Amino acid sequence: MNTTPLDLLMVGHFAKDVLVVDGQRETASGGAVYYGSMALRQLGLEVGVATRLHPADFTLLDELTSVGVQMFAAAAPATSGIENIYRSTDMERRTCKLLDFAGPFQAADIPDAPARIVAVTPIIAGEVDLPLLKLLAERGPVALDIQGFVRVRENGALVFKQWPEMEKGLKHVTWLKVDRAEAELLTGLTDLTAAARRLAEYGPREVVVTQSAGVTVCAAGEIYQASFTPRALAGRTGRGDTCFATYLGKRLSLSAAEATQWAGAVTTLKQEKPGPWSGPVSAAEALIATNGRSTG
Repeated sequence: MNTTPLDLLMVGHFAKDVLVVDGQRETASGGAVYYGSMALRQLGLEVGVATRLHPADFTLLDELTSVGVQMFAAAAPATSGIENIYRSTDMERRTCKLLDFAGPFQAADIPDAPARIVAVTPIIAGEVDLPLLKLLAERGPVALDIQGFVRVRENGALVFKQWPEMEKGLKHVTWLKVDRAEAELLTGLTDLTAAARRLAEYGPREVVVTQSAGVTVCAAGEIYQASFTPRALAGRTGRGDTCFATYLGKRLSLSAAEATQWAGAVTTLKQEKPGPWSGPVSAAEALIATNGRSTG
């Protein structure tokens, strides 16, 4: 298969999620590969997605291919999905229930496509194991969202547990993403800056930590931060996915400080309406300029 050289190859399950807000249910596409790749395409980057899902759901990928995402989909016995239950009065808090699971990736599911970054962004533990992570790291720099190693299936529910192989796994990671709860779980530290520094000791060159207020980045020992200032939270789902993808995409051409500001701006805009961030880039540029004036 002839492919355009990729800036990022994203590896993770595409999800068919159910969003419940105040008892109102709707089905929506989801997963880090969905929110992340769509944002990266808006930023003008070449993106590929390696995923697994049931063949009956392959048409759901048309939304991605329509904007130029290169798809590498493997047939699975089911399509992964999570039910996210929110109260509109507090879209920060959610309850997650497992709907289905598309099974673990095999080495054969990953295309031999050159990419500047391989972003391992699973949504559920069991998608990617340590041998596959090592194999991907041999191909080039790896970014990893730890969610897909600590969010564990247990009796139909999703619970957060330690990643037993974290010390071995993080040796192969260049960029690591965690959220506040994951950072506290893995380090025992509530200070996000301290937690980021602790996680960096395991090997990642840069650690990206997200929370409701914004993003904190530890890069080469320096700390960078950007706030999220959305006017609404209707697009809360996919916040961290969008933030990490934006940071990685911009990090290919910008400093860690600049990439952090881009991540903050794009994630702010993404949260204001449901679905993936759809631009325009000029809105993010304007928000960065405004934030620069307010802090300069």
